[in-house]
Order: sequence, then C-alpha cells, then structure tokens
Amino acid sequence: MMITGAIDMDIDDPRPVPEPALLHAPLDGAARRAGIFPQPDLPLTDPSVLSAPTLLKVERLNLFYGEKQALDDINLQVARHSVMSFIGPSGCGKSTLLRCLNRMNDLIDDVRIEGRVMMGDTDVYAPGTDVISLRKRAGMVFQKSNPFPKSIYENVAYGLRIQGQGDRVVLEEAVERSLKGAGLWEEVKDRLKESAQGLSGGQQQRLCIARALAVRPEIILMDEPCSALDPIATARVEELILELKREFTIVIVTHNMQQAARVSDHTAFFWMGKLIETGLTEKLFTNPGHRMTEDYITGRFG
Repeated sequence: MMITGAIDMDIDDPRPVPEPALLHAPLDGAARRAGIFPQPDLPLTDPSVLSAPTLLKVERLNLFYGEKQALDDINLQVARHSVMSFIGPSGCGKSTLLRCLNRMNDLIDDVRIEGRVMMGDTDVYAPGTDVISLRKRAGMVFQKSNPFPKSIYENVAYGLRIQGQGDRVVLEEAVERSLKGAGLWEEVKDRLKESAQGLSGGQQQRLCIARALAVRPEIILMDEPCSALDPIATARVEELILELKREFTIVIVTHNMQQAARVSDHTAFFWMGKLIETGLTEKLFTNPGHRMTEDYITGRFG
C-alpha cells in the first residue's frame, strides 16, 4: 500500500543538516489519476519557505519519552512575521514539537531531546540558555483557555508584575495595548476589575492571547486555540491571528484543515513523529508533493 511504502523509505541514514529535499515538479493529470507519486527523502520542503528571514530553525530534532521516540529527525524553518500551521492526526507529534520551541517539555519527567532549535541567534537547548527569558520571547496559548482567578486587568498585567514591573502607568498602558492587540479592549474596557472567569469562552481565549502579548514576545505558540470555541469565536480568533502576524511570528497546531488553509502562510504535515512535508499552504493543499499529504488533507485517513 502506498502509505506503508512512504513510511518504510530509508530516512534514517545520516545526512547534512539541514538540506531539505525540494519538491518534485508538479505531476500531470494522468500521473496523478494513475496514483503515481514521487517517493522523495523526507521531508519535502518548498524552497519559497526558505526565502523569508528565518526566526525559528529546528535541526535534526529527536525527542524521547523514556524509551519511546515521539519526534524523529525533524528539520524545519519558520519565517519571521509569518503563520506556520502544524497539521496531522492525533498523536503525530505536533504539540510535542510546539512545546519544544520554548522548552515546555522540560516540565515533563523522563524526556530526552537531541538536535538543535535556534530562535534567532539563541540556541534554545544550550546549557547556558535562560529559560525564563526564552519563554518571554515565545509565549504560549493553550488549547483550553486558562484565565487566572483574578480580574481581567490582573490577568493581563500578571507577566509584567512577576518580572518586577510595578509602575501603574506602565501597567495600564500595557494592559490597554495588549487588550487592543487581542481585539478585546472595546468589550471589556469598562469592566477591567471584574473577574476574568465571567467572560465567554471566546473572550477568555482572547484574554489569554492578550496576557501573552503583554510581555512583548517575538513568537506566539498556539496549541489548538479554537478547538473549544464556537464558529463565531473561532472566526474572531482567526482574524486576530492574521492581524498579529504583522508584529509577531505565529506557530499554530490545528486539526482543522480549513483553519490551516485560512490563516497560515506555511504548513507542515506530520505523521507518527515524522515531518512528511512542509511548504507554502496554498501549494501544499492544492498540489502536495507526497501521497500521504494528499490522503490526509482529503480525508482518506486521520
């Protein structure tokens, strides 16, 4: 079967880091109808992904939970001021890789990581890297909104307060700026002292985004941020993502193929801990270079 053949390819031989294989020339209609697809070394990478300035670079990353390998030789680049979507079936390593980018996996026992992650000029896993400063540069928005049991104002100001910022004017300006950046200011500006837990689900998720924005990160990591939201709240978060990429780099994990197509510049498809293909979203969805990618995005599996 074609899927098995794709995974059984010899992809474990040592190779230079990173020198991604380029996409094959587009297949003609007859070849596609006949099911003839190229079988290149993984992962496939559209060269246009590499044309913009790179902010994140993942090189030969392997991650193990005890003896179980969850990520296998991941090579990936994320361009500055872009949106990168991670797609793939449950358990394929999307969220695990996302947590590697700001070392959230450090909080999990028995995790072992090999390879390198570069954030600009910073080696994320170098022994001397300041993890607190790193997480300030790469904020995280989780699948389920998690506002603190505090006021709306204190939720947004929290990150600045724990950094030692106590100036009232600075905090007020940061709270207003962040809530405006999250598209929430007009809805809550007259109730900043009220509990954040009184907000709707969609408002709570945007509040969590505002909380991440308050410390002025370079990167926003989003782990299925719309999975628990209704369609209206989802649309608002997606609009927000498109607005935020003017200032920030965004990496989002999603199971929603339509969402990935709507919001992302580049998409990476994962299967069983391996990066199968990455490239411009439009090209990956309309002319994928790998049979497995096409099977997944058309619903044949996953």
